[in-house]
Amino acid sequence: MTARELLTIGRCGVDVYPHQVGVGLEDVTSFGKFLGGSPTNVAVAASRLGHRAGVWTKTGDDPFGRFVRRAMEGFGLDTSLVGTDNDLPTPVTFCEIFPPDDFPLYFYRRPSAPDLQIRADELGTAPELLGAVRDAEILWFTVTGLSEEPSRSAHLAALEARGPDRLTVLDLDYRPMFWADPAEATAAIAEVLPFVSVAVGNREECEVAIGESEPRAAAEALRAAGVETAIVKQGPAGVLGVRGEESVTVPPVPVDVVNGLGAGDAFGGSLVHGLLEGWPLERTLRHANAAGSHVAGQLSCADAMPTLDVLTALVDAHQEGAP
Repeated sequence: MTARELLTIGRCGVDVYPHQVGVGLEDVTSFGKFLGGSPTNVAVAASRLGHRAGVWTKTGDDPFGRFVRRAMEGFGLDTSLVGTDNDLPTPVTFCEIFPPDDFPLYFYRRPSAPDLQIRADELGTAPELLGAVRDAEILWFTVTGLSEEPSRSAHLAALEARGPDRLTVLDLDYRPMFWADPAEATAAIAEVLPFVSVAVGNREECEVAIGESEPRAAAEALRAAGVETAIVKQGPAGVLGVRGEESVTVPPVPVDVVNGLGAGDAFGGSLVHGLLEGWPLERTLRHANAAGSHVAGQLSCADAMPTLDVLTALVDAHQEGAP
């Protein structure tokens, strides 16, 4: 594979979504099985938009692990950096679907998950991995990957090997079930922010990351910490993006929500597309909003990621219909 335009690090697994909407798992009678894990979904989203993408992660040595690898390959991802953990099962995540805004998640990742077993010393023993980390045009990682060792040290080693001058994106993706205390996440985030070019998260995640939930104050705090581009999701109020002297707020794209899970990953893949294309911030965020909206209107995550033609048509239709 030629040099990756995007390398993501971290979670992968199987998402199991109910076919019955508006009922608890105890009453669900059938499910669909999909590729899951936020960084993996971001890689899929970028691949669907025409970019060369891969993931540094691990699966279990089990049928679900084989499904994850096969699904990644089916979406065009480079799986050469996907390792195998012989002791831990590939994680499974169940959800309940209560549109428009309630989608409880149940993570089966105990005592740990293979994707949290990537190790810093792998960078020294695998030249291909070290080269991938250094050479990818964009490196994307999440706060969840910092929640446990040895993954946290592996992330720090990757960031140090890559250096602070490369395009590196941090998804603030704070999930309280993975942390003993929010203060631990805050400290871990502070350690990596000097290496981060772009930080993206919602108001609650910004509060954990930087101590600010008001969007503009959060963006300014992230910028003061060294982040070049701060992106704060505000729900119905749209998305705020701040980069240099550029500051824009882009409204959401209306959608009848089916499953809100995965919308943020579609946003991320489209954000990567805009960064790689060198687009202005406003255009980048308009497309990212549209990608998220498209996936929120579907049941699945990875399988629903839009192609560039679909995304362009959605953006054009929204702009034509805007007041």
